[in-house]
Amino acid sequence: MDGALVLHVGRRTLETAMLLASPILGVTLVVSLLVATMQAVTSIRDMTLGVVIKLACMGVTAMIFGGWMMQVAVSFTKEMFNHLQSMGP
Repeated sequence: MDGALVLHVGRRTLETAMLLASPILGVTLVVSLLVATMQAVTSIRDMTLGVVIKLACMGVTAMIFGGWMMQVAVSFTKEMFNHLQSMGP
């Protein structure tokens, strides 16, 4: 296993991790900003309200993007197994 392959595998791993995490993190960021703004405007200091809304949005996002995320993860896994197979004994 040469250094170029190690760098390629490491880079693909990080790219895939960021690609899989980005939909949920993006939605959570936007919802968090909106909830914080609404709590500041209305002077609501209930912490559970923000957490429940964020968790619900994360769940909905996971349901919407779950199929695509699974396809990306399976594609990455197949690619990694092909690299392992090409190295051979």
